[in-house]
Amino acid sequence: MKNAIQQDTFKALVSASALREVRSVRVDGGWVVEARLGLRWLPVRSRREPVRIWASLTAVERFCTKAGIKQLLVEL
Repeated sequence: MKNAIQQDTFKALVSASALREVRSVRVDGGWVVEARLGLRWLPVRSRREPVRIWASLTAVERFCTKAGIKQLLVEL
């Protein structure tokens, strides 16, 4: 899927302060983290999955903390 951000790229963009908005959205089976690039929201993907799905908001919080996210918008 070309309309997604690799986890490593996501972390690099966060460390370079290139991402201004990050949100977590509820989907079937868990939560997806999305980053706003320009006018589009792009989900975070892993190497094996086209879109990475976290089972809980606690897991999303751990991922975002390790990536260096300071603010996260949660949409229920």
